[in-house]
Amino acid sequence: MASVLALTGRDLSLGDVEGVAMAEIGAALDPEARARMQASRDTIAALAAGGDAVYGVTTGFGDLATQRIEPADVNRLQENLLVSHAVGVGPLLDRQSVRAMLLLRANTLALGYSGCRPELVDRLLEFLDRGVHPEVPEQGSVGASGDLAPLAHLALPLLGRGKVELGGEALSGAEAIERIGLGPLKLEAKEGLALLNGTQMMSALGALAVRRAERLLATASVVAAMTTEALLGTDVAFAASYQAARPHPGQRQVAAELRHLLRDSELQRSHHGQPHKVQDPYSVRCVPQVHGASRDALAYARNVLEVEINSATDNPLVFPEGSEADPDTLATGGGRVISGGNFHGQPVALALDFAALAIAELGSISERRIALLVDGRLSGLPPFLVRDAGLNSGMMLHQYTAASLVSENKTLVHPASADTIPTSANQEDHVSMGSIAARHAREVLRNVEQVLALELLSSAQGLDFRLESGVLPGVGVMEAHRRLRERVPHLESDRDPGPDIVAATELVREGGFMDLLTALTSAPQ
Repeated sequence: MASVLALTGRDLSLGDVEGVAMAEIGAALDPEARARMQASRDTIAALAAGGDAVYGVTTGFGDLATQRIEPADVNRLQENLLVSHAVGVGPLLDRQSVRAMLLLRANTLALGYSGCRPELVDRLLEFLDRGVHPEVPEQGSVGASGDLAPLAHLALPLLGRGKVELGGEALSGAEAIERIGLGPLKLEAKEGLALLNGTQMMSALGALAVRRAERLLATASVVAAMTTEALLGTDVAFAASYQAARPHPGQRQVAAELRHLLRDSELQRSHHGQPHKVQDPYSVRCVPQVHGASRDALAYARNVLEVEINSATDNPLVFPEGSEADPDTLATGGGRVISGGNFHGQPVALALDFAALAIAELGSISERRIALLVDGRLSGLPPFLVRDAGLNSGMMLHQYTAASLVSENKTLVHPASADTIPTSANQEDHVSMGSIAARHAREVLRNVEQVLALELLSSAQGLDFRLESGVLPGVGVMEAHRRLRERVPHLESDRDPGPDIVAATELVREGGFMDLLTALTSAPQ
């Protein structure tokens, strides 16, 4: 790993989350955070030794909060909590998502409000460093007391329980920690609850999705510019003066990107002023308005996640002596404890529902541009972008597949946060469904990456025919076309489209065009 983050709980970025998820950077607990954690731990130790009723420390959980726990059973309570809550089902989360969850769980504990020992964060970060990845099923969270079931699966291997992936091999938690020379942790008062409450699944998936979506936004500008040139579309509607008349930030940014990509275009000059180019269809003419709105929506989601990943999201929270706390909260000799609802995932759920909708719109308008490209009556290009159409079907099915993916997205963008089902005998009577919002946003993103890859192939094929005249497109468009053609040759006649789609999708997902826009904006961090 090239660098190691000092984990403070306060300044983690989405780029940091992605870097750790991809095992490109590591993390270690900051000394000041360690001291805060120890002060918080001392407060909990005093509570556990006293006779006060403190949720999750000397009581049961959820609707069982009125059940008092004997001092001798306080530690056993925490282990029972993790074991009983590991009720996740469905496919396992991918390695990157699990790594992001480990990091975010460690970061929230590092804030020092959770009352757990620094050793818990050390062990979570040791798992990251040694490649011990707990097996976490995707389904089971309603996102109110946090992502309870997924986080239970994430935490169990710390105790030598559960299952993990280590070096590509599936092992029990006990086998894995023995193999790397560690022993199982013994949880103390509140530590199971500190590991369990929180929004780290929805936030991890959301952070990774937003990072990918930001790369997709840049790709969408590039592909739309390529399609504009292939369709002999006009850049007049992208003029700075026109965009300034409706100055939404995303709209102005996308229009600037399009102008940058289309600069010095001979194709544009060749048809400026011609009657048939006074106005293009909306899917070309309104790219700044549609892509820009998605950009602004994703900026909102990013802001929510940047707050969330640096927040204390378990319950109760511990405020050691000298910390700010309301005077009517439970006081001990060394601080105060506040029971509340920071684990509720509503802010993240709403943001990720919005993000899913924003991403889906990029695919929806892209499919319409593909439809224009393959229709020879509208594009002026060979039917379905291939010579000898009839004998060859060319790219006919590119639009079919895009239409299928866009239609699927229409069901996936139904807001998960609009639903709630009470849990824990109506003690937890309103829930966020945030993890569902996160999973749907991720699925929508995957689909739209494929749609834009299909448009990329179609627009490049259309440009090939325009280039036969010797009239060149814009500088940025020409370079994007060249990069695709390094991986995918021109379609002369029907061939297996699978390898072409895979190559184009890889180029989209890796952000292979982002540097074409660096003159206008730096990559998001």
